[in-house]
Amino acid sequence: MLSRRVAVAAYTASMRPIRSPTRSPLITMTAMVQIVRSYADRVVKVPQMAESISEGTLKQFFKGIGERVEQDEEIATIETDKIDVAVNAPEAGTIKELFVGEEDTVTVGQDLLTIKLGGSSSVDNKKDAAPKEAATDNATKSEPEPEPEARQTQTREGTPKPESQPKSRSEQKEQPQSSKKPREAAQPEPTTTSSSSSASGNREERRIKMNRMRLRIAERLKQSQNTAASLTTFNEVDMSNIMEFRKLYKDDVLKKTGVKLGFMSAFSRAAVLAMRDIPTVNASIEGPNGGDTIVYRDYVDVSVAVATEKGLVTPVVRNVESMDLIGIERAIADMGKKARLTEDQMLS
Repeated sequence: MLSRRVAVAAYTASMRPIRSPTRSPLITMTAMVQIVRSYADRVVKVPQMAESISEGTLKQFFKGIGERVEQDEEIATIETDKIDVAVNAPEAGTIKELFVGEEDTVTVGQDLLTIKLGGSSSVDNKKDAAPKEAATDNATKSEPEPEPEARQTQTREGTPKPESQPKSRSEQKEQPQSSKKPREAAQPEPTTTSSSSSASGNREERRIKMNRMRLRIAERLKQSQNTAASLTTFNEVDMSNIMEFRKLYKDDVLKKTGVKLGFMSAFSRAAVLAMRDIPTVNASIEGPNGGDTIVYRDYVDVSVAVATEKGLVTPVVRNVESMDLIGIERAIADMGKKARLTEDQMLS
């Protein structure tokens, strides 16, 4: 009788549901907020800049789409007329979309990018998948290859037939070479269009767009030049060495080359050496609205004043950087002769 009561009590105890402890509503709400935030997106806007500045140029993105960013990590930089503004990530997540590109003009409050909160980046997933693929490749390589049926027949029948013998290494090398010859013959020969340019000298130019700060400085300097009075200064230069050099060698140079050695070649050569050390001396500003691009020239052209019957003209000597003193003097003399010719003489 006692054993039957114990069995009934054990059965009823096993059938009763186990009640979980009641959770606080506040804890449940916090967990739900975290789950919702993990699937939410956050739009990052252009932050406030310095006073009286409402726009700037987005210079660079430090993170791309699919890359992971941490909270307060710098993701972009904006260049203004006065300072560079850093754009930091408000929360950790993955960059989902970029609304603007580099070198675009942005305003305060404009949407820059979207961050998907939580999760891991696609770049990290690719990195994790790469070792797995490498491990599978190594496993397949380590598996022994099954022996071909030809080897089994060779071991059974003895020596293989001459048709099934593998080709020697020399024959294998000759075969790809012969296959490459028709391809090489079919390819057209490259045309040399730079022969005329190489004969006249190097005429390359490098164009570099100015940043906003440098552009604003150039505008202010030009405004001051147009409105304020400018002063020209003169510096004295010791020419005794050049004068002694000309005195010693002018007769020999005239006899051997027929060129009169003057001072213009020395001035031009000194200008060329100065432009090599300081390329901005030979640069110019081009572009719309007063110019926004600096053009650096790798060549030097010198304009020389020549007095003619109609007045003063300034012919240009090209590529002076590739000439020596005698070559510069000869080019200046030739330009002077051409400048003094009349229209009829030039046509004839």
